[in-house]
Amino acid sequence: MNRSIWDASAELPAFDELKEDIKTEVLIIGGGITGLLSAYFLKEAGVGCVLVEKERICGGTTHNTTGKITYQHGLIYNKILKSRGADIAKMYLQANKEAFEKYGKLCGGIDCDYELKDNYVYSVDNGKKLECELEALAKIGYNADLCRDLPLPHKTVGAVRFKAQAQFNVLKFLAVIARDLKIYENTHVREMIKNTAVTDKARISAQKVIVTTHFPFINKHGSYFLKLYQHRSYVIALENAADVNGMYVDDEKTGLSFRNYGKLLLLGGGGHRTGKNGGNWNELRNYAKMHYPKSQERYFWSAQDCMSLDGVPYIGRYSASTHELYTASGFNKWGMTGAMLSAMMLTDAVTGKDNEYSRVFTPSRSMVKPQLLVNGFETTKNLLTVSEKRCPHLGCALKYNRDEHSWDCACHGSRFSESGKLLENPANGYLDVK
Repeated sequence: MNRSIWDASAELPAFDELKEDIKTEVLIIGGGITGLLSAYFLKEAGVGCVLVEKERICGGTTHNTTGKITYQHGLIYNKILKSRGADIAKMYLQANKEAFEKYGKLCGGIDCDYELKDNYVYSVDNGKKLECELEALAKIGYNADLCRDLPLPHKTVGAVRFKAQAQFNVLKFLAVIARDLKIYENTHVREMIKNTAVTDKARISAQKVIVTTHFPFINKHGSYFLKLYQHRSYVIALENAADVNGMYVDDEKTGLSFRNYGKLLLLGGGGHRTGKNGGNWNELRNYAKMHYPKSQERYFWSAQDCMSLDGVPYIGRYSASTHELYTASGFNKWGMTGAMLSAMMLTDAVTGKDNEYSRVFTPSRSMVKPQLLVNGFETTKNLLTVSEKRCPHLGCALKYNRDEHSWDCACHGSRFSESGKLLENPANGYLDVK
């Protein structure tokens, strides 16, 4: 069944469409997990807040996650240590650990299948990378383990283990979080005129605005079209497969991930840059056929992640010149802790509280990274590519995705259905398919 297991096991509350002009202290644009948690914390802080979502809440990347909560984000700590120093690496760890702990507190009062599991980042062929990560973690005061024997059916050289991480059902969790918030669904913000959001049927005037639309959609600030690219990944849920008793992910973006939910094994992978070719579900099904021959597929789905230039999210002011406009994006493959951390930091920002982690995640940090050249090359190449379909975002060539029956942009990751409906931003309108 082409839907996520979370869609099949949770029911979200419904909200009305906005049909008249309103004013609010804080406007949140985007009803995924980051926006909902931000609204939840702002309400707790006594701040007037309205959230708008162009369709249904959690209808984008949020409902297609694998629901892993961890502050082990691949082999990130050695990378940060080398590029930004031990202090920043330690702050990154502490910030995400606090986000992790916040989930534990909130999930304690919500029936959302929250459970602690060890998390493993493994390598197929490079044990040296694992050793370097352990050394980096030791330098910033965290004790992780090197595990050689993993319950996976393919060969690995080992894994770095973080004990007592967590997994949950994200939609069961958010169904409770969203219940009493002031939300308008089917309310698409078409443009921003200073701090006024223009929708199809109304205008929203706000003192402060938070953009949580996965990929920030306002092009004139922040240069996110240079600082981000998008990456697709795929999941199948298998019955009668293995119980791996933990969460496992390859340190390579194109590798495989494993975790159980109830009696099902969630097998992820087949990833590729949006608009490029990749393994998709076929890779996962071939793997399952070889290694879990008695299994049956019950659900399959795909997700899209925003990738930052340096592996660290962008959280804070939309740009250095926008003092009342904020955003959060670039969570890479770690959207659960990224969302919680963003909500905590953005709540501090709009309520005037200093946050010690702001300098780690500021969207205005240096863009001089190797990935910037790759993003620039892809954009230039696609702008020069001849194609009958052009992305309405910035005019890049679109490529037809035969597996998902969509038109995809390799520049910035916008996607459209065959009928032209917007599936993934940063584009903010339909594709003309005539």
